[in-house]
Amino acid sequence: MGIGMIGYGRFGRIAARHLSVDFEIKVSDPAGGDPPMPLGARRVPLAEAASEALVILAVPIGALRRVLKAIAPRVRPGALVVDVCSVKTWPALWMRTLLPPQVDILATHPMFGPDSAVGTLAGRKIVLCRERVAEGRYRKVRNYLTGKGLTVIESDPRRHDAQAAISLSLTHFIGRSLAEYGAGPLPIDTEGYCRLLHILEVVTNDTWELFCDMQRFNPYARAERRAFLAAMERVERAMNRQSSPRNGPAPK
Repeated sequence: MGIGMIGYGRFGRIAARHLSVDFEIKVSDPAGGDPPMPLGARRVPLAEAASEALVILAVPIGALRRVLKAIAPRVRPGALVVDVCSVKTWPALWMRTLLPPQVDILATHPMFGPDSAVGTLAGRKIVLCRERVAEGRYRKVRNYLTGKGLTVIESDPRRHDAQAAISLSLTHFIGRSLAEYGAGPLPIDTEGYCRLLHILEVVTNDTWELFCDMQRFNPYARAERRAFLAAMERVERAMNRQSSPRNGPAPK
């Protein structure tokens, strides 16, 4: 079976590398460019990639609606279309409304990327939101993923986004804030500070577009950011209510 992959950014490249071991991968990248492809993958026009029995959409969230509209007339009846966006509520809705009703839909979020799945997928997580797909086909996909060592988490789009607003969107917000602050290695550090720097390193390897998309398109992200900032304000006020040091002002 061939797989059509639309999009060949950082995640598309790692997905093609793992999938090309078992399938022929036909890649169409709306962003253009000519990055190297693994053995078993080749570049094709959009119409050819969209006509495969399994189509994986590995494009940024902001480009997903445009791509869905472009492939809708080209997707074969009975095909399975899968997205890999880090947000699920809007992509699931767009796939349901923009793709023909005879096309199966599976919304997914691989909880790993090029930095965390360099060698193997074993032990990594992937979220599956079963939108519109027969039980037998869904079980086959699930079994393939678990056979690769992935931990499959079944959810629905809104529950996924409510949790990802904390585990992903808020984490990236903190990491980007640390980068803006200018945090970096110090001769005198602690284990906790090193862990903060690890967050910074991981999130800044991703594009600014991905960061903005996971904030804009997750319906719960803004509320969690505000709650976090409000908590920091409360901690600041509580600290300031304590008595001042008796030995004079702190050194500048």
